[in-house]
Parts: sequence; structure tokens; C-alpha cells
Amino acid sequence: MNDFSARSRLRAIPSGVWALGIVSLLMDFSSEMIHALLPIYLVGAMGASMAEVGVIEGVAEATASIVKIFSGALSDWFGRRKQLAIIGYGLAALTKPMFPLAPNIGWVMAARFIDRVGKGVRGAPRDALVADLAPAPVRGAAFGLRQSLDTVGAFLGPAVAVAAMWLSANSITLVFWLATIPAALAVAVLAFGVSEPQSSRPPRPARFPLHIEEIRRLGGPFWVIVAIGVVFSLARFSEAFLILKARAVGLPEALAPLALVAMNVVYAGASYPVGVFSDRGDRRTPLIAGLVALIAADAALASAEHLPLVWLGVALWGLHMGLTQGLLAALVADVAPAALRGSAFGVFNLTSGVALLAASAGAGALWDSFGPAAAFWAGALCASLALAGLIAARRR
Repeated sequence: MNDFSARSRLRAIPSGVWALGIVSLLMDFSSEMIHALLPIYLVGAMGASMAEVGVIEGVAEATASIVKIFSGALSDWFGRRKQLAIIGYGLAALTKPMFPLAPNIGWVMAARFIDRVGKGVRGAPRDALVADLAPAPVRGAAFGLRQSLDTVGAFLGPAVAVAAMWLSANSITLVFWLATIPAALAVAVLAFGVSEPQSSRPPRPARFPLHIEEIRRLGGPFWVIVAIGVVFSLARFSEAFLILKARAVGLPEALAPLALVAMNVVYAGASYPVGVFSDRGDRRTPLIAGLVALIAADAALASAEHLPLVWLGVALWGLHMGLTQGLLAALVADVAPAALRGSAFGVFNLTSGVALLAASAGAGALWDSFGPAAAFWAGALCASLALAGLIAARRR
């Protein structure tokens, strides 16, 4: 199986994984149309501080991560991953109109909170469903493919946002309304294009998955991967700061979403090849390379006073994401018992999300107090410590 041609490997990935990738593409298309402009909208139109942006983004992502642990456990307990995913995607689609209707920062924060609850409900069951559907020899490729399609949506969203801003004379609320369309399509594709693998459904756990005895069954290798995920999350923060950095060095407001376009083009291009590479037996080397890319990205962004260096930093940030995010999901699937995959993804995402909250809030506070360079140099320091730890662990 490891000698598959590229075409044969793609054919070996089940159609359900492809459909889940399309669902992710559409929902990220919708979400990133909003998120690409939201930091500017908060700071420019609503007068939010950088610390408030960091807290809003961090709380939003941490909320998603906290919810994932419960939705993942429920998907294991009831054996119904698709239904929970539909609820999560449906909730996110229903919240999209709240953004153009928002009259103040509190409303925006509520919308982001509810939207991320939807993300939390769908995330762990969806990832567990990918693991259930994908044969082990192409598991890295399957997670890489889903991540690549997800990220295609993540760069199409900001690109369309830029075009819509230009055509509408910078009407951010119009862009927010347009974002409701792909969100609705995502729910439809999931409802009609994905089927759960009934014949290979994992057995129901003996106890509710969050019972201490079931958590212990996750095993030592799983907790090592959790620790790696936490360190990686502490070493980076919300991509909202990439948009604000580009804006700070002179990128016009209408073009600011191009920072996310550039990042996600690289992210999408790297995710699937990295997944294929990891299926050959080496999942650790890309993680090390990802941290090197993040350190270089932080250094470039901290030093940038003009746009060319910002673009380099943004591209390196995307490379870091492509080298690590799909791979971490594949590692969780590798070590988690089949009956507890939903819970495993929930625990992993909870711990990583809390770390991301701390990183985003800290970056916002540093930016407000000492400027953008301090935030990015702090990220480089955390990534350097993570790199040293990962190399030391590899040697042992």
C-alpha cells in the first residue's frame, strides 16, 4: 500500500472522506469570509482594543475546544457521529446572519461564541468519522485531504471577501450576508452526501466515555500527543493578528483579507502531501519542520516594516499549519482505541484550545503594551522551546 501511485492513493480514500472535505471547504469558505474582515470591523468600526480582539478570538476557539470533548464522547456513546456533525454545522450556519446584524462588540462576541459552539459540536465527531471511514494505510492522506479541502475554503473565503469589498465600495456587512450561502450548502452536502460505516462501527464503550476508567484506556501514547498539541498551540496564536499586522504596515483595509488568502494557499498546498509522506512511517519529521517554519514566520513578522516581509511571514505561517495540523489529527487516530476516537479528539482539542486561548490573549496584551514585534517574538520563543523539547524527545 505504501507504494501507491498518487492517483491510486486518492482513489483509495473513501467517498465519504471526500464529502466531508467538501463540507469543510464550504463552511470554511463561509467562516473565513467573515473572519477575514472581523478584526478590522471590531477595531475600526466598533473601537475594540487589540487585547479585546485577542480575548474574543481566544474565547471563541477555546469554546469550540471545550464543547468538542462532550460532543466527541456523545458520538462514542451513541455511535451516531453524523447526526452530531449535522447539528454542529447547522448551528454554525444559523449564526452567520448575526454578524451583519451586530450593533455592538457584545453582539459580535455572542455570535462568535455560538458559532464556535457549533464548531465544537461538529469537530470531534467529524474527525472520528474520518478515522472510521479511512483505512489505516491511507489515514494520513485522508486527514491531509480533508485538511487541504478545508483550507481551500479558507483561502477562497477571504479572496471572495476582497472581491466583494471592491465591488461594494467596502461594505463589510454585505460580505457578511454573502457568507450565509456556502454555510447553508455545507449542511446540505453533509446531510445527503455522507453515510456512516454501519458495518465497521466501533463497539460502544462499557461506560460513558468521560468516565475515569474509559479515559485511562486512552493510554500513554495518546497523552504524549496531547502534550505535543498543547505546546504547539502555545507557540502560535489567532490568525487575526496576521491580518492586523498586514494592515499596520500599509495594506489597504479592503485588501487585508489577502493575508489569510496567502496563508491558506500555502496551508492547503502542504497538507495533503505531508499526510501522504507521513503514511510512509514518519510522522515526526514534519512536526519538527513545522516548528522551524513557525519560528521563521514569527521572526519575519516581528521584523517586518514593509509588506514583502509580511508576505514571507504569512507564507511560512501557512507552511507551519500544513506541516502540523492534519498530522496531529492522524496521530490521535493512530493511537486512540476505535471505540473512544470521538472522546480522544475531544480531549485533544480541549487542551489545545485552552492553550490557544492563553496564547491569543497573551499576544493581544503584548501587542497593546509593547507593539506587534513583542507578540511575534514571544511566539518565536515559545516555538523554539517546543522545538527543543521535540528534538530531545526524538533522541530518547
